[in-house]
Amino acid sequence: MKWLAALATALVVLTGCSTGDDAVAQGGTFEFVAPGGKTDIFYDPPEKRGTPGKLAGPDLMDPNRTLALDDFAGKVVVINVWGQWCGPCRSEIPQLEQVFEKTRDLGVAFLGIDVRDYNRDAAKDFVIDRKVSFPSIYDPPMRTMIAFGGKYPTTVIPSTVVLDRHHRVAAVFLRELLAADLLPVIERLASEK
Repeated sequence: MKWLAALATALVVLTGCSTGDDAVAQGGTFEFVAPGGKTDIFYDPPEKRGTPGKLAGPDLMDPNRTLALDDFAGKVVVINVWGQWCGPCRSEIPQLEQVFEKTRDLGVAFLGIDVRDYNRDAAKDFVIDRKVSFPSIYDPPMRTMIAFGGKYPTTVIPSTVVLDRHHRVAAVFLRELLAADLLPVIERLASEK
């Protein structure tokens, strides 16, 4: 009888870990460290930057489409973790959209990760109402964050990860951003060879 209980437990665990249409990720070489509790963290020189693991998940606006970091090969990628329930995210999104519009011609892409929004329609309304033109992965349980290692602070929303053209982590911001905070970082990374 104990083996039957163990088997049932194993099936529940495996079912809970199955991906189906959910966001998926696996850790890469990036290891998150926030020295001294900093909220703005830069990883230099470029050769010492780690890469996140495979990051992919369903498109917030089209659940039949999968978005993946691999979709942005050769581009600087700004990954913003947000939720429509988050006050600072509401303040930050026009700033991010402004930077996206200014830098997209420099080979820069933005990718949102919508977390803890179990009402997809509310999250979609947030994007439509604020005229957000870059895509977001829909990931209420935050499974995509595994790509950034087990130490990434998933309690900090919003947060932003900036990847260089080789998709190595160049900067992490654990706070709400202004365009003036983000633009110089992106321009510097866009000019890296």
